[in-house]
Amino acid sequence: MIKISSGEREIRLTVQVADTQEKIEKGLMFVEKLPENEGMLFVFSEKTYGGFWMKNTLIPLSIAFLDSDGKVLKILDMEPCKEEECPAYDPELSYHYAIEVNLGWFEKNQIKEGDYVFLE
Repeated sequence: MIKISSGEREIRLTVQVADTQEKIEKGLMFVEKLPENEGMLFVFSEKTYGGFWMKNTLIPLSIAFLDSDGKVLKILDMEPCKEEECPAYDPELSYHYAIEVNLGWFEKNQIKEGDYVFLE
């Protein structure tokens, strides 16, 4: 469970944790439905660069990139890709964590860049 603080509001999100190379690479591939307030938290052992791709991902997602303090640096929307060549969704900055949720979840919950995520 993580908490996202946006102004006076706190939103809770249940997450699966991807903290190994294997889990990070698999991500939400082949997941057919993601419950409303659930997502995946990607944990990198050190600052990382580069994007995420949606190969074999069946549902549209939004992704937030966070620094080591949990500050939301950038949010991107991503579309499923069943092709051999898939585009990368690159925040063009370094990050320590990433959170994937259903497309539009951050916007629906009024979560924006500059908000903070707290791991419980």
